[in-house]
Amino acid sequence: MPERTQTDSQQLLRRLRDTMAEEQKGQARLNKITHLIADSMRTEVCSIYLFRDAETLELCATEGLKTEAVHQTRLRIGEGLVGKVAKSKKVVNTEDAPSAQGFRFMPETGEEIFSSFAGVPIQRLGETLGVLVTQSKNSRKFSSEEIYALEVVAMVLAEMTELGAFVGDETGLTALHQQPVLFRGTNGQEGAAKGSVWLHEPRVVVTNLVSDDAIEETTRLKNAVNLLRQGVDEIVDKIADGDKEQTEILKTFRMFANSRGWLRRMEADIDQGLSAEAAVEKEQSSARARMSQVADSYMRERLHDLDDLSNRLLRILTGQGTNTGAEIPKDPILIARNIGPAELLDYGRRLKAIVLEEGSVGSHAAIVARALSIPLVINAKNVTTEALNGDPILVDGTQGIVHLRPDDNVVHAFSEKIAMEAKNQERYHALRDEAAKTTDGQIIDLSMNAGLMADLPSLTSSGASGVGLFRTELQFLIRNKMPKRSELKKLYSRVLDAAKGKQVVFRTLDIGSDKVLSYMPNVSEANPALGWRAIRIALDRPSIMRMQIEALIRASDGRNLSIMFPLISQDSEFYEARALVDKVLTGEKRLGHNTPNEIKVGAMLETPSLAYAPKKFLNAVDFLSVGGNDLKQFFFAADRENELVRRKYDTLSTSYLEYLRFVIDRCTKNKTPLSFCGEDAGRPLEAVCLCAIGFSSLSMRPASIGPVKHLLRRVNLQDLSNILNSEIDSGSSNVRSVVEKYLNSMWDING
Repeated sequence: MPERTQTDSQQLLRRLRDTMAEEQKGQARLNKITHLIADSMRTEVCSIYLFRDAETLELCATEGLKTEAVHQTRLRIGEGLVGKVAKSKKVVNTEDAPSAQGFRFMPETGEEIFSSFAGVPIQRLGETLGVLVTQSKNSRKFSSEEIYALEVVAMVLAEMTELGAFVGDETGLTALHQQPVLFRGTNGQEGAAKGSVWLHEPRVVVTNLVSDDAIEETTRLKNAVNLLRQGVDEIVDKIADGDKEQTEILKTFRMFANSRGWLRRMEADIDQGLSAEAAVEKEQSSARARMSQVADSYMRERLHDLDDLSNRLLRILTGQGTNTGAEIPKDPILIARNIGPAELLDYGRRLKAIVLEEGSVGSHAAIVARALSIPLVINAKNVTTEALNGDPILVDGTQGIVHLRPDDNVVHAFSEKIAMEAKNQERYHALRDEAAKTTDGQIIDLSMNAGLMADLPSLTSSGASGVGLFRTELQFLIRNKMPKRSELKKLYSRVLDAAKGKQVVFRTLDIGSDKVLSYMPNVSEANPALGWRAIRIALDRPSIMRMQIEALIRASDGRNLSIMFPLISQDSEFYEARALVDKVLTGEKRLGHNTPNEIKVGAMLETPSLAYAPKKFLNAVDFLSVGGNDLKQFFFAADRENELVRRKYDTLSTSYLEYLRFVIDRCTKNKTPLSFCGEDAGRPLEAVCLCAIGFSSLSMRPASIGPVKHLLRRVNLQDLSNILNSEIDSGSSNVRSVVEKYLNSMWDING
């Protein structure tokens, strides 16, 4: 039996290939295919169901059921045994279909006389395109060899569907990758952009699906796998003495590459009649399908490893590599599963927007995107599968929405939105040299966040008073080895030169948690955000911070210098870090180097505990900056990278505002300069509320300064403060709706 099935499978695939080559319409091709499969499998029925839309399967062709049911019988996903296969992405094989759980009788098909049922998903790269079904009158389960042969055939059908083999007026099926698609992801960076798709990793196109020579294809596969293994070995050897965790990950990667089971499955696919490329893609589709069913994050990552290996192997087999010869469009919008900071910076500011299939709001890519002020959408599922190079695309980073191949109405509406934003930017630009002065005469200091030299021109264009936060870790993240002190000194000097006397607050190295350096040991932690990071690493590894402080002092070259330590949780950490600064400063003077004219050393308040530090600490720091992003996550015990919880808690919660008022009150009494830094500072509504409770200095991304200033100049902070106090005193849990009502009424009055 196994030998016969294999032989029949090879013959069937060749007949399918010949059918593909024939000049005929989509429906005729579908009809012939169902006949060929039924004949080869020796069953009375073969049917092909394809998705009409995201939720509906349609009977598109059949051999053995009533022909009048074709294009008339439809099932919702999950409905009946066919819908069950589509939903679960798993085979259903039963000898008594009417008695099987989930069975739905469809009288229009005439299937009541058939007992046996076998359904396999038609899927490509994890995406289900339809269901292939065989049925027979005899009550029996289909053998594992027969099911396997059906899966091989289903894979070929998936590729035929992808290539548009069944498109036609008579089928009602439209070509893939041509219809408008809406993706709802997560907003990673605000802004709107219109452009053309540029795939970071171009899709590998497999054109030869069927093989006439299994021995030759197996040899090709083995040779390609050997090249793959050599490449992985070289990567592992290069970092053998580097990061232990990264080495372990790559060793796991190598384990997959050397997996005999993986190779055997692909060899078995070739024996069924597939080409080497098609065999790789079949196993890749299976891995992707399993990926969607696995909840365990570790297992998902391992399946991702297998997916990456498959892509590497396909590029070796096809010879396509990563360079397809296509030219990057004039208005590129980058599409990728994920991307590292160095790769993203290689593209630079020519990107109009970025759309990622994975990622998080705190990922390296998100950090760089914010630094470059490029709209970013993350968690746009299946976008890399659907998008093609050059496709028109609209990205709404504010709402986390992506329109791929949009229709004219959407394009028109989106263009109006972009035009409105451009008009607003003109209005904000006109305020560049104006003070952020409220209607009751209060002046708010607005500074900008930065992390790259490319950010510094925004000091002038945005109207920022200075740099309230310079993220020094970006220069560490984008490299594959530790930067030298001389390199850092040169960079910091250029930053101070570009600031032209305006204050720049340099935050010392803030790594750990989501910001991992590939060339530094990284410990495995259950809760990395609460673990070994930021100042904790710096104090345990003082040589790095000493090098950085030396670079900062030398870069200042007699100018004013401001240094800020991240994630100070208790006052002793600040004292220890400050002592290191003083020690370095003494050493630099002894060496005869030009030291800062004035040096200010502050801390970031990112943990609730620091608000209760002794008065001595508040007198010891030159300034404090509330790091709103981390503080909010710790205050509410809600991981800001976890989409299930991060949106549940609001900055305008009265409990959070009361806490911030307590911090402001302590700093005011001790005359400790205080500012607020973080995403909330750049949101106009939140910004005016922060100012109303007592903050007089905010630091935000450059693009937010204009909108925040515009609103501040129209608000009476004292009136808003009275409203907030009244709402808090009344026992309200949140002030957002009251503030929105007040602002709307103010706009009605002022126009």
